[in-house]
Amino acid sequence: MRPVCPFVKAARPAEPIKKERDSSAPSSAAATVSPKCPLGYDSQTFKLGPLSCMICQALLFDSAQCVPCSHSFCKVCVSRFKDCPLCGADIEKTEPNSELQGLVDRFIEGHARIKRSHNAEEETNTNTNTNSESHNKRVIYEDVSLERGAFLVQQAMRAFRAQNIESAKSRLSLCAEDIRGQLETMGNTSELCSQLGAVLGMLGDCCRATGDASSAVNYFEESVEFLSKLPGNDQEITHTLSISLNKIGDLKYYDGDLQAARSYYFKSLNVRRDAVKHDPNVPSQILDLAVSFAKVADVDRSLGNEDVAINEFQEGIKLLESLTLKSEDTGLEQRRLSVLEFLKNQIVEK
Repeated sequence: MRPVCPFVKAARPAEPIKKERDSSAPSSAAATVSPKCPLGYDSQTFKLGPLSCMICQALLFDSAQCVPCSHSFCKVCVSRFKDCPLCGADIEKTEPNSELQGLVDRFIEGHARIKRSHNAEEETNTNTNTNSESHNKRVIYEDVSLERGAFLVQQAMRAFRAQNIESAKSRLSLCAEDIRGQLETMGNTSELCSQLGAVLGMLGDCCRATGDASSAVNYFEESVEFLSKLPGNDQEITHTLSISLNKIGDLKYYDGDLQAARSYYFKSLNVRRDAVKHDPNVPSQILDLAVSFAKVADVDRSLGNEDVAINEFQEGIKLLESLTLKSEDTGLEQRRLSVLEFLKNQIVEK
């Protein structure tokens, strides 16, 4: 299943969900214009600009200025180079660029926090009947956290791909803070729990990438806590939940705690089994279930439960051999054959 951004447009607290405008409605009910970043940095477009690091292509984090050419990049990114990636000049040393970083930080803090009145005509009437109009005029606050959340996740993913892990963690932590603030106001809505669960899982990935297994487990467990509150009929939520459980199992496995690893692997297996029962015609979910059988079986073998492990390997084989894919599902077919070969090899090795 392809990863998707966990953020979607949502109604603000105490504001009705906006509906399609009735053409017969009076012009005074004009819809609010969505705010756009004046520099072009928003969650829907890809832009590099004066606030971007040309190496990781995310917004600058811990900015460092090259000497003598004065070009600035993220400190972690430019530390891998002896020559400036922009002009090719020798890098004698780097110095913190606090002024530029302060600008970036202020930009991020204010991004998408734009107050718009309900329509342009109301703006021109603020000097007439000030008290009554200020009381009646609807003011829409577009995107206090959700749109900024998509923006921050986008920046974090760019930084993570470029191995600038601290930058990714910083953006994701700010995103999580925004969502927690919304949770305090709105309560545990499905949308917010889904978003926070996904972001916490990404923070766990960051910690795992730096070798901080303890923090990674904490983030993954918190991700599971929020995702478990949601109904199990959403494929993306189910997939994210099962992945977080498996990642905790992996960390416990590498730490030598096989019983704990099996517990988390088995929880993931049950989540995926329920997903297949709910919708048996999704090939990717069947593949995920077969992988879960392989993980649980591998731990059972390590624990000395060989007969149980063989049965679990065979369950996975049955699922994959009975799975029929369409001709266009070439990627899934390659994965099916790879997992099937692994499972069969485990039985032969007995």
